Amino acid sequence: MKLVGIAGTVEDQSYNRTLLKFIANHCSSMADIEVLDIQDVPMFNQSDDQTESEAVQYLKNKILQADGVILATPEHNHTITAALKSVIEWLSFKIHPLSGKPVMIVGASYYDQGSSRAQLNLRQILESPGVDAVVMPGNEFLLGKVKEAFDEQGNLKDQGTVKFLQETLTKFLKFVKVINKLNARNNPDDWESEDLEAQGEVDTTIKGVDMHAADWVEQAAAKTNAAEGDDYVKLDRGVLTVNQLNWFLNSMPMELTYADENNQFLYYNHQMDADQMLASRTPAQAGNPLADCHPKRAIDHVKQAVNMLRSGKTDLFKLPVPGMGPDKYIMHYYQALHNDQGTYKGINEFVLDLMPIVNYYLKQTGQTLAPDPNAKTDSVSGASANAAAPQQPDGVSGASADTSAPAPKPAAKPEPAVDSVSGASSNS
Repeated sequence: MKLVGIAGTVEDQSYNRTLLKFIANHCSSMADIEVLDIQDVPMFNQSDDQTESEAVQYLKNKILQADGVILATPEHNHTITAALKSVIEWLSFKIHPLSGKPVMIVGASYYDQGSSRAQLNLRQILESPGVDAVVMPGNEFLLGKVKEAFDEQGNLKDQGTVKFLQETLTKFLKFVKVINKLNARNNPDDWESEDLEAQGEVDTTIKGVDMHAADWVEQAAAKTNAAEGDDYVKLDRGVLTVNQLNWFLNSMPMELTYADENNQFLYYNHQMDADQMLASRTPAQAGNPLADCHPKRAIDHVKQAVNMLRSGKTDLFKLPVPGMGPDKYIMHYYQALHNDQGTYKGINEFVLDLMPIVNYYLKQTGQTLAPDPNAKTDSVSGASANAAAPQQPDGVSGASADTSAPAPKPAAKPEPAVDSVSGASSNS
């Protein structure tokens, strides 16, 4: 089960973030828990809509991809922090990723109460119209006297506290399954019906060829008497030979992948060894159903992503690849394809390293990356007033990606986090 944990603070040193990291590490056998930060999320300002900003979209996408959410709240003057309130405002203004999402609240504070009043405040906010989260009742985890609670390695010292935390998480995992099952009943035609095994047929399905065959391309070409070599192909705005098409596509300064509307992986360009590619692929993958191009743990997330492209909830996902360091910033884009009548016809994935482009531009213009000193930090209340506004999802993880992360601050080295969505580009 995939969970995300969000620490409701922007402090560099936070006991609530330490608590979430302990839960993620100590309970890794129970669930895959990814800890997220909110430092890059701007303060809410209804007059300066930042809904489409990378930071807000990143949080939205992570929450949508997760089965459940753990929120760790400090207590400031008997309430949650202004930073956490601002995040929830953004997540209930024009987008509503917490709607119907199972949530568990935990918290730590310096004193005996263990953020009890902030947790009560947070429950009221999460259950308000426009947010509509499904908060697990009871089972409060309140960590008091937090300065004394952890050892130097960030582990909880008291074994009784650890045991109670495990029991609470166990109950939450059961709660998540129940809530998500109820949500699935209410949406029988949702992402769960997405067939990544490509068992159906579409107009362009090549019948009689085993999808799993390592030489699927050769067999499919023979079966269809496909044009090749110096044969001409009439395109919308040109006539090229097949060789010219290959040269043209292979020269693109990005890696291209195509999966059709039946979720069959049909093509990629850049004929080079898999370990030399930005997104590893092999010739034997061509023709495979998308289910064969992802690890099993990622299948549900891939279904969600493909279904959102198919249903028109979004036409483009944008996903950074984590851990590349300051000299690389690799992006995956997943674009829904449509015919002249607007009918969904599959996914175009294109992958490229942005840093050569950015570095060239900076060199040519004599500019450098620097923080914006004019970033607005004021806040306007009433985010939940627009709860009825239509959701405009984008940037959700795609059919072929293993990773997702926020854009780095301008002067910082990018250190994005990893999620569980993997891709057609993944040689799992």
